[in-house]
Amino acid sequence: MQESSTKPYLIRALHEWCTDNGYTPYLVVTVDDNTVVPPAHVHDGQITLNISHLATNRLTLGNEYIEFESRFNGAVEHLFIPVGAVSAVYARETGAGMGFEVVPSRPYPGGDEPSPPPNPPASPDDAPDAPKPSHLKIVK
Repeated sequence: MQESSTKPYLIRALHEWCTDNGYTPYLVVTVDDNTVVPPAHVHDGQITLNISHLATNRLTLGNEYIEFESRFNGAVEHLFIPVGAVSAVYARETGAGMGFEVVPSRPYPGGDEPSPPPNPPASPDDAPDAPKPSHLKIVK
């Protein structure tokens, strides 16, 4: 049996260390064809992401992939990052962290890209529990 990489374990450990010490964990990712991130925020083939619990939703720091949802310019984006594409994890406040070798990544196991979360209903009539107008009146 082939020994597993230490990289995902170190990423999780540094994330936990940052969180425990009140720091903001940042992830530096080298973007390739298998990385799903907002392209408008990619600079020189890399993107730096805040992966704190306050900045992410459904954060999964797996052995092969990192997935989470985050807001960019007010819009929720689903991000998919192969662990091989991570080049660093560090604390924003101190710069303490670790750099990693970037290795070729594998495509998302579920197909071409991760499926985005389901969209909310398009119109209020389609919503199952549409808010009803208030029966309260303003008294002056």
